[in-house]
Amino acid sequence: MDPQIYITGSGHTRFGRLSQTLEELIVEAAREAIDEAGIDPAEIDAIYLGHFNSGLVSDGFASSLVKGADPALRFTPASRCENACASGAAAFQAGMMRIAAGKARNVLVVGAEKMTHRTTEDVTRALAGAGYQNDPEEAALSFPQVFGIAARAYADRHGDPLDAMARIAAKNHANAMANPLAQMHKPLPYEFCREVSERNQLIAPPLRLSDCSLVTDGAAAIVLSSEQGNAASAARRVRIAAAEQVSDTLPMAGRDLIAFEGPARAIRAAYAAAGIGLEQLDFAEVHDCFTIAELLIYEAMGLAPQGQGARALEDGTVFADGRLPVNLSGGLKAKGHPVGATGVSMLALGFRQLTGQAGEMQRAGAEWGLTFNMGGAAVANYATILQADRA
Repeated sequence: MDPQIYITGSGHTRFGRLSQTLEELIVEAAREAIDEAGIDPAEIDAIYLGHFNSGLVSDGFASSLVKGADPALRFTPASRCENACASGAAAFQAGMMRIAAGKARNVLVVGAEKMTHRTTEDVTRALAGAGYQNDPEEAALSFPQVFGIAARAYADRHGDPLDAMARIAAKNHANAMANPLAQMHKPLPYEFCREVSERNQLIAPPLRLSDCSLVTDGAAAIVLSSEQGNAASAARRVRIAAAEQVSDTLPMAGRDLIAFEGPARAIRAAYAAAGIGLEQLDFAEVHDCFTIAELLIYEAMGLAPQGQGARALEDGTVFADGRLPVNLSGGLKAKGHPVGATGVSMLALGFRQLTGQAGEMQRAGAEWGLTFNMGGAAVANYATILQADRA
């Protein structure tokens, strides 16, 4: 990538059912990222906010809320990016492109969402707006129902995925126990996740409650810099080795939902741009909005052939002590999923992994990390590869 672009600071609120307003969450994350980067806010040339909203809050024009982080940000160009559950990654790529175009040296990227003050029905309806609205059958589907369709299609073609999905849920809840910022600090045993029960009800058959990500409040932020900006003097920095986007058509009709072609293309393009292969990765943070999605992402990453994603669980590869841990943070499943914040959270925590600041989540000696943020049912697909920079 020319010019070289780096993450030089990160901010991350706790995720969960929070009392703060959207503005307060944005400001908290932004201030932490600015402080960690050690940058004078007056040196920030642009601001990008990832925020889905879809009627969840009344703040329809939220980009300048970031300016509450410091008076020096007044008059700095600020824009909001929306691309469904990939809004955070969209904001990140917009900031990166501004630097690449020579229009900025330092960019502040924030992702945020406020969701828990609304009912489950309200949130489900808002998120469903990211589906195809011009077909009555598709427009009537919630996203749990969409991924329920995916799980049934997987079962028909490859065999029942429910056991593998239960193992994913249990893994991610176990990982979240080491993440102080995660929404859920409660282990869910595999046996609990495997069975339908009064406490683990069917949500959208065959998806159980334990297969679904959380309704969450939270924000995350990163500072992006070139060598002409803060990267030259930053105490810590992580290189963006690749950042790729692949967008598929919105209607599900006419495409193979479980082939996950968009994710696979984005991830392959990122490997090629970074000049590495799967074997170089030390960890991955991926978009497990539903456990069936994480299973399909294993196949898109190349961890297993199509229809055999369970292999990555059976051989231990994706567990915290495995060759390539996936979702050490707990993922969307247990860390939480404040929609606009999710893509930025992956990058912020990836930065912390690669600078040795991940605490109990730390992957010792990590050099390379993959983040994959997805909007809709494999529609907007963003794959980013980060490299430790210890020069």
